[in-house]
Amino acid sequence: MKKIANDPIHLVFDGEKKTRLDSFVNDSLEDLTRSQIQKFIKDSNILVNGEPAAKTGMKLTSGDKIDITIPEEEPIEAIPQDIPIDVVYEDSDVLVVNKPQGMVVHPAAGHRDGTLVNAVLYHSKINDDDMIRPGIVHRIDKDTSGLLMIAKNNLAKQSLMEQLKAKTNLREYLAIVHGNFEEVNGKINAPLGRSKIDRKKQAFVDDGRHAVTHFTVLEQFENYSLLKLKLETGRTHQIRVHMQYIGHPVAGDPLYGPKNTLAGNGQFLHAQTLGFEHPRTHKWMEFSVEPPKIFQETLEKLRTNQL
Repeated sequence: MKKIANDPIHLVFDGEKKTRLDSFVNDSLEDLTRSQIQKFIKDSNILVNGEPAAKTGMKLTSGDKIDITIPEEEPIEAIPQDIPIDVVYEDSDVLVVNKPQGMVVHPAAGHRDGTLVNAVLYHSKINDDDMIRPGIVHRIDKDTSGLLMIAKNNLAKQSLMEQLKAKTNLREYLAIVHGNFEEVNGKINAPLGRSKIDRKKQAFVDDGRHAVTHFTVLEQFENYSLLKLKLETGRTHQIRVHMQYIGHPVAGDPLYGPKNTLAGNGQFLHAQTLGFEHPRTHKWMEFSVEPPKIFQETLEKLRTNQL
């Protein structure tokens, strides 16, 4: 039997026009599908002004308070799927892959298959007790492309996770961002946490988790710049939120960027370089991959003033 989570999610509808309950919840919580929301309403897991929602299509008016209690899902056991992956390096302990833009890293509600984990399990044997995220020690967002390291056994997983915690690994990104810079180098030290206004977003929060991003300006164009960014910490959406925080959101970012931005398949953010100490040999290993075609084509257009 599913257990009920203890902490409901609290939302307040402040729109000027009446809006369907299921539409509002769907827009507010990106991790939930419309069918999940409809089931939660049917099971009385969504309250409006303290009362179970009457129906999925009920209309909200400004000031309505919505409480959502999400049932705990049973563990999602990832199944191997024959999905092509770009293997950059592999041995008996670690696997380094170049994740394409648009691929979710691990199964979750709404993305139970077709993920990188499903592909990796088909490609390579992973000895890990975690049914949901086997071998995954760090992650990149669905619409961010680039390098990921995956542990193939528990020895490797422990070592790689300790390196992440000690900040001894290397994670460098390329990003096209809005605006230009006066300084060539910069450091963003701003704690992050879940936004109190929009729960699907992260935001600068005074008492949030420590988060530091370093950046170097590589090129500047009209209205845009190309940056190299180095993660000191690895918080959810860290680069995307930090760049928005300093007024230079990542181009194409549907969540943190402006509506008037570069056309693409999501944010122009690419995990280009990955370095770590090998868990068994203790040798330093470093890998780099070029950004996807649309990233390179957009850069060329910026360089030739075609955008």
